[in-house]
Amino acid sequence: MLKRRASATWKGSLQEGTGSLSAFGGVLDNTPFSFKTRFQSEDGKAGTNPEELLAAAHAGCFTMATGATLGQAGFTADSLETNVVLTMDTETLTVTAVELTIKGSVPGITAEQFGEIAEGAKKNCIISRALSPDIQLTLNAELV
Repeated sequence: MLKRRASATWKGSLQEGTGSLSAFGGVLDNTPFSFKTRFQSEDGKAGTNPEELLAAAHAGCFTMATGATLGQAGFTADSLETNVVLTMDTETLTVTAVELTIKGSVPGITAEQFGEIAEGAKKNCIISRALSPDIQLTLNAELV
């Protein structure tokens, strides 16, 4: 079983506090986040936020899944580019929608075939499946 690791720290109140995010692979190394970067700032200049990271993870996973599915169907993409818009209701603090938009340059494929392959990749992408409501979610809480 493959396991990926990340960590977060937080100091202070929700509104005034600050935190940092790190990932074992090193792409995130004490990357700052705060209430403002999460709920107010959409320019990305002040840090990141969990929802943005989820959108980036989904974009990467879905693009790779599309490439793999194309390969299984006998096609090789010259290029694939995915944009993800994750919508969050800030009153209920709920992710309400994820919109995937993929553009591809794939020799020998029809638009219909590309759409079908992308739809299959959407259903089979690891992050798409992780967003389903029936995943196992466990918690270990320790007061120190």
